[in-house]
Amino acid sequence: MGNALSIYEQPLNERVRALLRLEFLFEQADYLMSGNNAWDSRATLNTLIELMALMGRADLKTEIVKELERQGALLEPLYDKQGVDNERLDDIMGSIRQLLVELRSPEGAAGQEFRNNELIAAVKQRASMPAGTLSFDIPMYQYWLERAPDERRAELEAWFQPFEPVKRGVNLCLTLIRQSSNGRRETAVNGFFQQSLDAGVSCQMVRVLVDSAAGCFPEVSGGRHRFTVRFMELPVSAGRPAQAGRDIDFELQCCVI
Repeated sequence: MGNALSIYEQPLNERVRALLRLEFLFEQADYLMSGNNAWDSRATLNTLIELMALMGRADLKTEIVKELERQGALLEPLYDKQGVDNERLDDIMGSIRQLLVELRSPEGAAGQEFRNNELIAAVKQRASMPAGTLSFDIPMYQYWLERAPDERRAELEAWFQPFEPVKRGVNLCLTLIRQSSNGRRETAVNGFFQQSLDAGVSCQMVRVLVDSAAGCFPEVSGGRHRFTVRFMELPVSAGRPAQAGRDIDFELQCCVI
């Protein structure tokens, strides 16, 4: 296996799936926010609208609280165990406690403060229509997009600010999940690998690390009891991917915290 690895992650429950979607939107917003042109600002505002929609489908703030509580309960008994860095554990537990205080605050769900923002409401209403946010649809949007880049960025940052505790909670949850596994080398015989899961251990996510030059990609499916990995190859011409007919070496990480 070469040095350049592609990482594919498969969540094994709905909570981790939601965390990964939130992480994606926050990372996308951070990248787009640094841009200066109107297209960057458009894409950033679209990301904010996606984030608001995702947060509105379920009480994800509560789900993050539950996940932090669960992880804290698993980490607490590790104090003074052989090989455990108590100072590092103190830092993690302190971060968990601080985030729980912020996320349990009686304030409304993140995004509620935008209900009276006419620009966000107008863009949200027409964002699902193909090219539905042109100047003749929303002239105030064009006016806003023509403001100085620093002004637009400052306003976008202010709009994302209420989501900051959620962002930090998501990052901490996923960091701890990803760090809860020691990778091991495996081989998918004729492109196929299957493993049963220990019923006494709650696996949150499977991570497959494969050489970027391997010429294939993994499709991972699974549930509480087992998971499978099929390595697929794309045909040279247009067509459906097919399972590789050769052995594929990869690194497997089962995240169990």
